Amino acid sequence: MRPLEPPDSHYFSAAIGWLGLGNVAEAKQELGRISSEHQQHPDVLEARWFICAREERWTEGLQIARWLLEKAPDRSAGWLHQAYALRRVPDGGVKRAWEALLPAFDKFPKEPTISYNLSCYACQMRQLEAARVWLKRALVIGGRDAIKRMALADPDLKELWEEIKAF
Repeated sequence: MRPLEPPDSHYFSAAIGWLGLGNVAEAKQELGRISSEHQQHPDVLEARWFICAREERWTEGLQIARWLLEKAPDRSAGWLHQAYALRRVPDGGVKRAWEALLPAFDKFPKEPTISYNLSCYACQMRQLEAARVWLKRALVIGGRDAIKRMALADPDLKELWEEIKAF
């Protein structure tokens, strides 16, 4: 899909700036100024997903993630956002998130967040050997030190913290 052009690109940039400052209301306002023709642009959908996540509106976030998957199947974000929201929607959970994200690894084998999140989901499902395997993949793909720091601060992986310290 083509990049956004002015003035929509300006509204989008402003929305991202407001999100970075933590002002969701202003970000929503800027996104609302984007032309109707570009409301389904993948960048706009991602920004809308982040707003839903900040506001913990997971059902809407799940719908946006699915639109993102449809509009931009070549982006890993749609897969990641869908799984993240599925974990949190009323009829969701960790197992549904796991099932939704697992096929993304074959499609994006070099995206460390996919392996990392699969490790978190496996750990939460008490599949510790699978969690170890996915975490080791994330460490290789995403850089050992950064992933290790993130894992040691992530309560989803608490069960493996002692092992992770030794990595």
